[in-house]
Amino acid sequence: MPLVDSSVLDFVTPVTSKPDILASTTYTEAASTLRLDAAPVDYALVALYFVFVLGIGILARQRISSSIDFFLSGRSLPAWVTGLAFISANLGAVEIMGMSANGAQYGFPAFHYFWIGAVPAMLFLGVVMMPFYYGSKVRSVPEFMRRRFGTGAHLVNALSFAIAQVLIAGVNLYLLGSIVNILLGWPLWVSVVVAAVVVLSYITLGGLSAAIYNEVLQFFVIVAALLPLTIVGLHRIGGWDGLRAQVSGSPGGAAQLDSWPGNALSGFTDNFLSVIGIVFGLGFVLSFGYWTTNFVEVQRALATHSISAARRTPIIGAYPKMFIPLIVVIPGMISAVLVPQMSEYKQAVTADPDFKGDTTYTQALLYLMKEVLPNGLLGVGLAGLLAAFMAGMAANISAFNTVFSFDLWQQYIRKDRPDGYYLRIGRLATVGATVVAIFTAFIASGFSNVMDYLQTLFSFFNAPLFATFILGMFWKRMTPAAGWAGLVSGTGSAIIVFILNEIDVFSLSGQGASFVAAGVAFVVDIVVSVVVTMVTEPRPVEDLVGLVYSETPKSVRTDPESGSLPWYQRPVLLAGIALVMVIALNIFVG
Repeated sequence: MPLVDSSVLDFVTPVTSKPDILASTTYTEAASTLRLDAAPVDYALVALYFVFVLGIGILARQRISSSIDFFLSGRSLPAWVTGLAFISANLGAVEIMGMSANGAQYGFPAFHYFWIGAVPAMLFLGVVMMPFYYGSKVRSVPEFMRRRFGTGAHLVNALSFAIAQVLIAGVNLYLLGSIVNILLGWPLWVSVVVAAVVVLSYITLGGLSAAIYNEVLQFFVIVAALLPLTIVGLHRIGGWDGLRAQVSGSPGGAAQLDSWPGNALSGFTDNFLSVIGIVFGLGFVLSFGYWTTNFVEVQRALATHSISAARRTPIIGAYPKMFIPLIVVIPGMISAVLVPQMSEYKQAVTADPDFKGDTTYTQALLYLMKEVLPNGLLGVGLAGLLAAFMAGMAANISAFNTVFSFDLWQQYIRKDRPDGYYLRIGRLATVGATVVAIFTAFIASGFSNVMDYLQTLFSFFNAPLFATFILGMFWKRMTPAAGWAGLVSGTGSAIIVFILNEIDVFSLSGQGASFVAAGVAFVVDIVVSVVVTMVTEPRPVEDLVGLVYSETPKSVRTDPESGSLPWYQRPVLLAGIALVMVIALNIFVG
C-alpha cells in the first residue's frame, strides 16, 4: 500500500523519552504478554513451509539459462500465476500488520486503502500502461524512463529505487525478526539471519521464477492463516451483528462502521475536504503513483508470455485484492473489542492521544492469534506471517537485482558484456542486497519512525513520478529536460509541505499531510513540466514509438491474438467487471 499508519513499528520499538531503561522494560512486557504457547505441531507446520519454499527454488533453478530467465522468468509465465504473485508481493509487513492496525484504530475507513487506494490504479495499470511497458520490451520501469526522457531522469529514478528496495527489505526483515522474537522467543539476530538466508537461497537459485512461484504459495498460506482467524474471531464475538454492536459501543463509536467521510483517517474535520483528500490524495495521486510506476509490482507482469497476459496480471490481482480487507481489516476490528489488552489500549489512547503503553494497534493481529487460535491453526498462522514478511522481502530483492544489473551496472559501468556475465552480476547483486538488508534491519531497530519515514519518502517520489509518467506517455511534446525538472520540483514541493506540517505552519493528523503533499507534488510536477517543455526542444517523433500513445501503432500496443481470446481472458472486460464490483463494495459496505 502507498501509506500505512505510523504505529506500524511502535510495537517493536516503543516511543519513550527514556530509551535505555523504559524501552527494554516495555519490550519485555510486550514479549511476555504476546508469547505464544506453540506446540510441536506448530513448529512442524512452519518447518514444512520452509521445505516447500526451498524446494521451489531448487526446481526453478533448472529453468535458468539466460539473464532474461533469471530476471524476468523468460517472459513465459501464465497470467494467473503472475496475477497472484502481483498481490502476494504486496502482502508484506506493511499490508498485514499495518492494515490490521488501521482496522483496529479506524474501522471501515481502512477499506479505502484497498477499494480507493489500490484496485482502480491496478485496473488502470492493466488497461492503459502495461501495453507500453510490455510492448516496448523494457526490462524495468527505470529503463522505460531512460528511453522516454534520457539518462538524467533515469539515473535518479534507478538509484532512488534501488536504495529504497534494500531499505524496505531491511525493514521487512526487522519486523519479521521482532515478531518471531516476541511470539516464539528466538533471539532477534537469529530470526533475521534465518529469514534472510531462506529468501536469499531461493532467489539466488531460481531468480524471479522462484520468487513468483513462492509468492503464489505464500498467497494461499497467508489466506489459509488469516481466513480461519477471521472466522473464529467473528464466531467468538457473536458474528457480524455482534461485531457491529460491540464496535458501535467502543471508543470511536458507530463512525467506525462507515467508510465515508473517513475524517479520522484523513485528518480533516470537514467532511467534504476529507472525501476530496481520500479520493484525490490517496485514490488518485498516491495510489496511481504507487501501483503504476513501482517496478516491484510491474516486474511480475513483465514475466508473462504476451501483452494480453501482462495486462491481465494486475487485473486478475484486483479480484482477490478487493476482498483482502475482509481478512486483514476485520480481524483488527475484532481484536480491538475482543482482546482485553487492545480494548483497554484503545480506550486509553482515545481519552489521551499522547498516551504511551506497552500495547499498540499494530499488535492487534498478534493478540487475536494468541486469543483465538488453537495449536495446529496457530502453526498455520505463524507460517502465514512468515510468508507475508518473506514475500515482501523477496519482492524487494528480486526487483533490486534487476534494476541494479540492467539499469545501473550494464548501463553505466560495464556495457556490451556476454549475457552470462549479467546473470552472474544478478546473482551477486542478490547476495549483496540480502547482506545489506540484514544490516539495515538492525539499523531499523534504532528508529521508531523508520516505516513512517519510508512511507513519507514514497509520498515524495511516487506522486511526481506518476505525474511525469502519465504526462510523458500521452503528450509527445514533453521534453527530456521537462521530465527531469518536473521530478525534482515535484519532489521538492512535497518535502516543503512535509516540513510546513512538521513545524506547525499547518497541522493535519492521520494521513492528511501526506495526502496534501502528494496532491501538491503532482500539480507542481505537471505545471513545471509544461512550462519547461515550452522552452526546450522535444525529441523527434520517430524516437517515441512504443513510448507515447499517439505515436505507437495499435499493433504494438495489442496482442495480435487478443480478438480470439475467450471473454474471461479479455483485459478490458475483466477490468470493467472488477470496477463495477469495487464500486458496489464502496456503496453497499461503505
